[in-house]
Amino acid sequence: MSGARLAHIVRHPVKSAGFQMLNRAVLSQGRPMPFDRVWAVATQSAKFDGAPEGWMAKMNFVRGAAAGTLQAIRAEFDEETRVIHLSHPAQELFTGTLPDDGAALVDWLRPLWPAARPAPDRLVARQDGGAMTDVPDPWIAVLNLASLKALAESMGQDLSIHRFRGNLWLDEMPAWQEFDLIGRDFTLGSARLRVEERITRCVATTYDPETGTADGDTLAALRAGWGHQDLGVYASVVASGTVTLGDQMELHA
Repeated sequence: MSGARLAHIVRHPVKSAGFQMLNRAVLSQGRPMPFDRVWAVATQSAKFDGAPEGWMAKMNFVRGAAAGTLQAIRAEFDEETRVIHLSHPAQELFTGTLPDDGAALVDWLRPLWPAARPAPDRLVARQDGGAMTDVPDPWIAVLNLASLKALAESMGQDLSIHRFRGNLWLDEMPAWQEFDLIGRDFTLGSARLRVEERITRCVATTYDPETGTADGDTLAALRAGWGHQDLGVYASVVASGTVTLGDQMELHA
């Protein structure tokens, strides 16, 4: 297990509006992935006014499970300038500064969102500085490339890592062994993390992140092959540190 290696680092600055690949990340104790889902686009039916004080359920926001075409958005974000570039095969490139250009970003997203659903309304961030993740805890999504490969082979097709919106992807670990780590600590680089629970997947993973079209029922394949809809685990950061591509995983007793 200690031979597992950090193969990918990914963040999503705006919830359901693009993924960004990184070479390194500085993780902080008790905090989620830096600049991951810092912002989200609230819909007109959101159950709060203004900016949310804390965590809110995903049905308040524009999300990939409700509009698979959002899965094809890519993001490039600069932490210092707060400039973001968003691209999509059906849209012109968007460039803006967050949060100042939030209204323009919402306008850019509208053509990708179903007209029958409550319309995108405003870009928001949590008042407490937390992340707009699908769970209220400040966790990081850790996934195993071997488990993804096993799922892909069962479906007879390639599956992009970006279907699953993970943060840290591990290589050289046996398939599904990440589930055995719940309750245990591991080190990557100088950061220490604790595995908390499995991640149950939703319909957003059935969409191809290259095209945004439905292409492969990942949920049915998981149920048929393994009797669940889980892929990956959530982990909390218990000691701050830096993780870098290629870091070896060290599992603690």
